[in-house]
Amino acid sequence: MSRVVGLDHGSRRIGIAVGESETGMAFARPALRRTREPADLAAIVALAKAEGTTRVVLGLPRNMDGSEGPQAAAARAFGEQLRSAGLWVEFVDERLTSWEASEQMATAGRHPARASGELDSAAAAVILQQYLDAQEAR
Repeated sequence: MSRVVGLDHGSRRIGIAVGESETGMAFARPALRRTREPADLAAIVALAKAEGTTRVVLGLPRNMDGSEGPQAAAARAFGEQLRSAGLWVEFVDERLTSWEASEQMATAGRHPARASGELDSAAAAVILQQYLDAQEAR
């Protein structure tokens, strides 16, 4: 499997992480500030190409009861557009990943401004790490 890109899809920013199946580790990258959908898609496709992968793990925001709301529908639509652009996309439940990322950062003594996108990318790293851990367990 090798390299994988992880995404935390949001309306203002897309958190980004990159990981490797060989090491089983995910690392946050700078978040993408959303502009227009075609430009956002092109940026993600270019990132995947630069990383030498076509594999994307996209966080799927579910409600605490497991149901899907409007944010999940938007993430699914974005994922379908990535698939149409030639990427392999797998959705991963992202419940509580932003909270977990925030807790990890606080433990490390970091408290980034929300607008920086650092928390979004930390959440993308949590999403991708969960995916890599699940793959290793298989």
